[in-house]
Amino acid sequence: MQYENPEIPEGINVTPEHHLKEFAVLVGGALALILAIVLLLGWLAESIAAHIPFSYEQEIAGDLGGDTPVDATQVAIERALQTLADGLVAHMQLPSEMRIHVHYVDDADTVNAFATLGGNVIVFRGLLEQMPSENALAMVMAHEITHVQHRDPIVSLGRGVVVGLALAAIAGVSGGDLTDSVFGSAGTLTALSFNRAQESAADASAVATLAAYYGHVNGAAAVFDLFARLEAEQPLQPPAFMASHPDSGDRSTSIAAQAHAHGWPLTGELTPVPEALRLQ
Repeated sequence: MQYENPEIPEGINVTPEHHLKEFAVLVGGALALILAIVLLLGWLAESIAAHIPFSYEQEIAGDLGGDTPVDATQVAIERALQTLADGLVAHMQLPSEMRIHVHYVDDADTVNAFATLGGNVIVFRGLLEQMPSENALAMVMAHEITHVQHRDPIVSLGRGVVVGLALAAIAGVSGGDLTDSVFGSAGTLTALSFNRAQESAADASAVATLAAYYGHVNGAAAVFDLFARLEAEQPLQPPAFMASHPDSGDRSTSIAAQAHAHGWPLTGELTPVPEALRLQ
């Protein structure tokens, strides 16, 4: 055998692609894989969380509903809110073990209400001050009660915790830092966000509840007219596809379409806000 030592051409082990392009492809592929894994974990967490017994959810919630009111005014407000909630629940076919507890927060700057774990519904003073009728308030209350009925808080919590743990693990956080990164926020368990599908489903159930409770759906759209006005006052708005809530105008249109499909009157006498809830 004759030994040969041929001259190696220059650049034989160098790719013709620019090294930055190769790096971008590798990073993009890794990010796509991470995103797919996180989405899959989130979906699995949602599926499992929806089957957690409500009694266990109540144990998780503990005293998230807030402090026991000691002020006579707050007691009267919470009693009036609870009375309205109980009346709505009578038309909503909640499971027998599911109880709704309404809590009031004396914060005039927050125009909001939300449902959280264990059947707790939180209502802020800022929202009550803006309500033009009991019908509009009932739309908000029925919407939040529907979130409880559909188990949206525990589902969102399960998704958030699992996705948070996955991202923290990928980022290399460990030990106590890992726990703090997922559970450290004071609002993790209460300020839960629901996706647009959950919000649309809650809207549809709330409108049906109003039709059964009042015999018409007048006042329901006033809630979204209010939100549309408040959104317009904000200097910057995220694109619709990035918002967790459907467009307020679209939600008003959906109410009319749903009422027409079911034969529910869009007009009817509005019920004044109960005296205890008139905070303006």
